[in-house]
Amino acid sequence: MTELALYIHIPFCRCRCHYCSFVSTAGRMAEMPAYVCALIGEINLRRRTGALVKTIYFGGGTPSLLSASQVGEILAAVRANYAVAEGAEITLEANPGTIDKEYLQNLRQGGINRLSLGVQSLDGGELEFLGRQHGTAEALAAVCQARAAGFDNLSLDFIYGLPGRSIRKWRVMLREIIALGAEHLSLYALTVEEGTMLAELARCGAMALPDPDATAREYEVACRVLAQAGYQQYEISNWARQGYSSRHNMTYWTGGEYLGLGCGAHSFGGGVRYAATENLDAYLVALGAGCLSELTEEVLTPRLALSEAMMLGLRLNSGVAVDDIRTRFGIDLHECFKTEIKELVALGLLESDNRHLKLTLQGRLLGNEVFLRFMPP
Repeated sequence: MTELALYIHIPFCRCRCHYCSFVSTAGRMAEMPAYVCALIGEINLRRRTGALVKTIYFGGGTPSLLSASQVGEILAAVRANYAVAEGAEITLEANPGTIDKEYLQNLRQGGINRLSLGVQSLDGGELEFLGRQHGTAEALAAVCQARAAGFDNLSLDFIYGLPGRSIRKWRVMLREIIALGAEHLSLYALTVEEGTMLAELARCGAMALPDPDATAREYEVACRVLAQAGYQQYEISNWARQGYSSRHNMTYWTGGEYLGLGCGAHSFGGGVRYAATENLDAYLVALGAGCLSELTEEVLTPRLALSEAMMLGLRLNSGVAVDDIRTRFGIDLHECFKTEIKELVALGLLESDNRHLKLTLQGRLLGNEVFLRFMPP
C-alpha cells in the first residue's frame, strides 16, 4: 500500500505579515465556511484507494482561524475517503493570539496531536517589525495553553537574521527559547521576498536588508547552543528532541508522495508535481460547481528528479545515501558527479565517504551554492 502525506492549505489570515510570500489572503474570513465546504468537496472528489495516510498537516495562512468543529469536519471527511494509519501524525499550524486553552483542548480531543506555533520572536519590537499580531506575553501564554490542553508534541517557529539584532540578544533569546521546552524547533533565516511589505520598505530605504554575515553568525550560534541543550539538528532549519522530527516534512525531503488539498496546495507523486490554483475565487467557484479547481502539472525528467533528490537529501543532516540513489536512479553518485563532489569537498562544503554525501556546517550556510552544482545544465 502506498504511503501518503496529506497537506491541507488554509489561506486565511487576519492580516498579512510583513515578510510573508505564502498563498494567503487577509480580510476574507467571512468566506471561511464556504471554503471548508469546498475543501470537503475536494477531499471527496480526490478520494484515494490503495494509499495509507501517515501524516496530515494543516498549513496556511492561519489554520487556527478555523473553529475546532470545522477542523473536525475536515478530518472526518479525510477519514471517510482515505485510509488513515493508526497513530498518524496530525499537525495544525497556529498563531499565538488566535487560540486559547479551550480551543486547543477541543483540537486535541478532535485528533490534532501535534501543534506548530508561529512564534517567530520573543521580542515585542521584532514582532511588530515582522507584522505579527501577537506580543511576547501572548506567545508565552500560547505555549502554556498548549501544554495545559494536553499537547506533548509541540513545535515552535522562529526567525533569525533580523536587521539590527545583536549576537548577544540572539544568545539570550536562544536561552529563552530552550526554556520553553518544545519538542521541536524550526529556525528560518529572514528573507525579503518580492511583493512583501519588507521588500517595499527596503526599496524605499525605510529598512536595511539582512546582513548575510550577521545571519550566518546567528545560525552558527544556534547550531552550537541547541546541540548543547540536547536538540538534534536533522535538517538545515529544523531541530528536535529524540523521536520528535517532523514526520510530515520528512516525506518532502525523502522524495515521498504527498497530496495537497486546498487553494494553492502542491502535490507530488509518480514523478509528477501538481499545483492547485492560487486564486481563491476560482477555487471556490470550481468546487461550488462540483469540479476540481485548475491544476498545473510538471513531469520531472529523470535528470531533474535526480537533481531534486540531491537537493532535498542534502538538506538533511544524515545526507544523501549513495545506495538509495543507486536504487532509485541506477547511477553511482561518485561517478555521475565526480567533478562536483571533488570541488565541493575541497571547498569544505561537502563531506563524502563511500556511503553518504553530507553538507558541512559551512555547506549548510551556503546550501544554495551547493545545490546549484547538482542542477541540470
